[in-house]
Amino acid sequence: MSEIILALIAGYVLDLLLGDPEWLYHPVCLIGQYVSWMEKRLRARGGNLRYSAVLLTVSTVLITMSAVFLLLGALRMVGSVPYFIGMVLLDWMGLATTSLAKAARGVEKALERGLAHGRRQVARIVGRDTDSLSESEVIKATIETVAENTADGVISPMLYAAIGGPVLLWGFKAVSTLDSMVGYLDEKYRDIGWSSARLDDVLNYIPARLTALLLCLSAGLTGLNIRMALHIVWRDHANHKSPNCAWSEAAVAGALQVQLGGTHSYFGKMVEKPTIGDNERPVTCADIRKTVWLMYLAGLLMMVALTAAGLIFK
Repeated sequence: MSEIILALIAGYVLDLLLGDPEWLYHPVCLIGQYVSWMEKRLRARGGNLRYSAVLLTVSTVLITMSAVFLLLGALRMVGSVPYFIGMVLLDWMGLATTSLAKAARGVEKALERGLAHGRRQVARIVGRDTDSLSESEVIKATIETVAENTADGVISPMLYAAIGGPVLLWGFKAVSTLDSMVGYLDEKYRDIGWSSARLDDVLNYIPARLTALLLCLSAGLTGLNIRMALHIVWRDHANHKSPNCAWSEAAVAGALQVQLGGTHSYFGKMVEKPTIGDNERPVTCADIRKTVWLMYLAGLLMMVALTAAGLIFK
């Protein structure tokens, strides 16, 4: 088995056991600081922001990948053990399984203290306005976030780490960070963020569909409704402005037999979205826990598949 897969396995285990290393300044924060700095410079320079968007995207991705490549190169010069440890740590910090679970459970615990607490907590993990959300809407927002980020924060990073090690993994993370910061359709970001959003769509195209399949399989393994999960994925996978987001959300909606999506307020403006799934029953806090378990199991299935591929194609 290649050291790339071995490092990914070790990084995945660390992510499950420890989550994000809060004691360490996370590389995503560095990427975010660069994006903010570069965006301000490009806006101040003026000119066509759509051309500037390409420069912002390309520079962020190349600088990130180059930094990881040089760091690993330096560690390789020191020795094979430091090099492998560096790969493990970079893979660990590129995965978000436990941090997603922690965030989702934080919303559930906050709701136990009251709706106002739940609204404040869910505002930390979603982009929509949360001040007027009902309890069911807070729960749905949490479920949608975990479902969507099962692809963005778990399956996609695993896939790119398995293909190209930490260098490709962090190239993907750079694009994901860009998309989360500037990849919006509103007037402020539509031009400066278009290339980041399109590249994120391309890189998540296959992982999003793979995630939907893994979530459906996970539904069957956990006793949820795999038949309905597959049916809703087939029927509602296009019910989103993004070409990718509805795949995983549809799998979870079908497995839980609830309805997600719909119209929400973003930055004070109502954004109309189609619904995903059938409204067969109201959501409950237990659905947050079920979604988290689906995410964990989907990640485990992905890790098993990548390990098997590593053994076959070593």
